[in-house]
Order: sequence, then C-alpha cells, then structure tokens
Amino acid sequence: MKTSFYKKEELEGLGFRSIGINVLISRNANFYTPEKITIGNNVRIDDFCILSGEITLGSNIHISAHSMLYGSKGIIMEDYSGLSPRTTLFSASDDFSGDFMVGSMVPQEFTNVRGGVVIIKKFCQLGAGSIVLPKVVLEEGSVTGAMSLVNKNLEPWYIYAGIPAVKIKERKKKLIELAREYEQKYNGI
Repeated sequence: MKTSFYKKEELEGLGFRSIGINVLISRNANFYTPEKITIGNNVRIDDFCILSGEITLGSNIHISAHSMLYGSKGIIMEDYSGLSPRTTLFSASDDFSGDFMVGSMVPQEFTNVRGGVVIIKKFCQLGAGSIVLPKVVLEEGSVTGAMSLVNKNLEPWYIYAGIPAVKIKERKKKLIELAREYEQKYNGI
C-alpha cells in the first residue's frame, strides 16, 4: 500500500544527521540541508513543509502543512511542541535599511544578514500562519493564536496573539500530567 509518507528505509537514506523512531515525513516535504537536521521520536512533518539549516527537533512534535523552518542560525524545537499550518520560523533576516543589498543570490560582502537561534521550548504551539523572528525564545508552555507575529521572547505558560503578539491570558498546565501518563503508558513511543 502506497502512502504519502516515506518508509523507514527511505527516511534513513535521506541523509539526516540523526532520526528517531516512529517518524512520519511527507514525500512532499523538502529538506535543503538534511545533514544538519536532527529528528527525535514520534515526529510528523506534513506536506509542503520546507526545512533548511541547523534544525533540532525533539520528540512528539507535529509540523503541519506549508510550514517553513529557515534555520541558517539555528532552530530548536523541544518535545511536545508544534507548528500549525503555514507557520514560519526565521533564524536570520536581511538588513532592509537600504545600506546593504538583500537576497541569497547577492555575495555576502554586500549584505548584512543577522539573526540568532530560535528556541521553541517544551509544550509550545504556534497557531496557523504565525511568524517567529530571529533570536526569539518561546518559553515552556507558551502558545500563539493564529496569524501572530512573535518578535520577542514569550513568557512561560501564557497564551499570546496579535501583530505583534501580546499576552492574552495564563495557560493551564494539566498537559504536563498527561505527558507523564503518556510516557509511562507508551514508554515515550
């Protein structure tokens, strides 16, 4: 039976730095630097996603369709985090001031690309269409509503929304207990 996901043997041949067990990756996802990508256990990457650069994915992660991870300066997604459809993470950005040229086809000496690692900590979720800018840390349990622009660090266990994202209300933590139950029952698999 043909599925839209790679078979285990095919995944091993894609050249990832490392890949865990129970990984589902769409044949329609693109990886521009698989040798720089680490994938944990129980990870699903859906159709039309692009992953490029230094990327570390923990376990129990879902990256929904049309999401883009541009990790030239690094992206880390910890366990139980996820991206809703059309979410984009940028770890670097061009300087649009006009003092430099812009674009990946321009030699580096004429550009001023800056950035830093994006960190999505445990139990974080980004709503559909959200955008995260370079050097941002989403602390444990923080989430965003749809179409939010995250341009600064988010505090742990709060719900954010808007452009730019602002704190809306505190988030409950029952899911920590559920994660423990899940891990005991399924041994983390």
